Amino acid sequence: MAARPEPGADRLTPAVPPVVPPVPAEFAGRIADRAPRVLVVGDALLDGWLSGPARRLGRDGPVPVVELVHSRTTCGGAANSAANLAALGCRVDLLGVFGDDDEARTLRTLLAEAGVRTDGCVVELGRTTPVKRRLMAAGQPVARYDVAPDAPPRRSTRAALVDGLTEAVRGERPDAVLVADYGLGVLTEEVRARLVALRAEIPLLVVDGRAALGWWDIRPDVVTPNAAEAADVLGIVEPLRGRPAWAAAQRAPLRAVCGSADVLLTLDVDGVVRLPADPTEPALRTTAHPAAQSRACGAGDTFTAAYTAACCADIPPEAALALAQAAADVVVAREETAICSTGALTAQLAAGDRGGLLTHRDLLSVVDEHRRRGHRIVFTNGCFDVLHRGHVTYLRQARALGDLLIVALNSDDSVARLKGPERPVNPLSDRAGVVGAIECVDVVTAFADDTPAALLELVRPEVYAKGGDYTPEMLPETPIVERLGGEVRVLDYLSDHSTTAIVSRIRATSGGTP
Repeated sequence: MAARPEPGADRLTPAVPPVVPPVPAEFAGRIADRAPRVLVVGDALLDGWLSGPARRLGRDGPVPVVELVHSRTTCGGAANSAANLAALGCRVDLLGVFGDDDEARTLRTLLAEAGVRTDGCVVELGRTTPVKRRLMAAGQPVARYDVAPDAPPRRSTRAALVDGLTEAVRGERPDAVLVADYGLGVLTEEVRARLVALRAEIPLLVVDGRAALGWWDIRPDVVTPNAAEAADVLGIVEPLRGRPAWAAAQRAPLRAVCGSADVLLTLDVDGVVRLPADPTEPALRTTAHPAAQSRACGAGDTFTAAYTAACCADIPPEAALALAQAAADVVVAREETAICSTGALTAQLAAGDRGGLLTHRDLLSVVDEHRRRGHRIVFTNGCFDVLHRGHVTYLRQARALGDLLIVALNSDDSVARLKGPERPVNPLSDRAGVVGAIECVDVVTAFADDTPAALLELVRPEVYAKGGDYTPEMLPETPIVERLGGEVRVLDYLSDHSTTAIVSRIRATSGGTP
């Protein structure tokens, strides 16, 4: 017997949208340069993480006994969105409701440390601050227990929220308002009505969280529903396979639901499909790095925050989509609820932009992020004009000395001064593309001087590596590195595998022309 087609399924297989191309690492720094102001309105909550090994079952029941060794609290919900925006360089205000309990004080401290202003938040006496606590064992969730307010905000609280919203929008005008709806009572009918009244004064309005498609009446510019919500609103069944193509096929019915908003349809492990409101623009999708579901907590907050920030920084929506997916990939690679900083995003984009040259500013953002995580920085430099086996051998050895390998290339003018007017054979952009394509190389940058001394002072690597027939005493960089607390390592040298030797052989066999 033939299976019944899913409701809403087309007779013809819908096309899978093309994947949005990656963006250069420099795009991460554009947000901080622009420093947009973003107002986050919504349900702020506290995320708690308790973890330890589980070696036995309890005597009082067949449950694992977790021996608690780690406890951490982080921003959750709208607070997590706000913290991510601030980490990317935005000026952020949060409008929400706090209780007067210890959890609220902890959350406000975390937000202050993240650089988020909470002056406009309302404190309601006797109200419970929402908390989600997760119990983990060996990286796997064992249980989650939530605490939430048992009643909607009081009338006085609702009035204060409306007044705070009006002041936040009409005072220091925001570049965007991000609504983070988690169904915990902050986004009251009065708040929605005031958003409608203020809509013409909001340049970019983004709605994220639960029931994002139910916000059509405030005319958002962007909504971020997940597949289950979209299927429920449209009265169809979400498929188990082929979800990107299925998502693209829902463009017209979703536009009928949410009007002129761009729809970012989130598909968790299948990435995100962007369905522009403009029918002349093509649908695009991202691909997500696979990760355990337990690591996806807060990834949607990060994605929406990064997309909003990118749009505020005048980054085109297609590039903003790629940037936001990269930010989400950063946090799903980490334990617990995490945020994506400019440095982490720059590093993630650089990893996808093999061969891209990092500016020194972006390089330092990457270095700072790796240092924050306790990583060991390895630095090497050279012309790398004609890549050969000797280069690859020593670069692999250099990467084994630490966690991040930086390769700094001499500029074209610098190569000409050092090697002669007929060099380089290959221009800087080509040399960067080839070196960056080597798997062991993490990031590539360039310098215009004859030596990398100034760049070494900025990076302060733990290891300075060189390949060749040197000793550390022969290298002019050695005193600098040692003064900065690093070590110098001279790696294997392969005889007759130098660029000069290769160019000489080519000239000999081609009548003097390289």
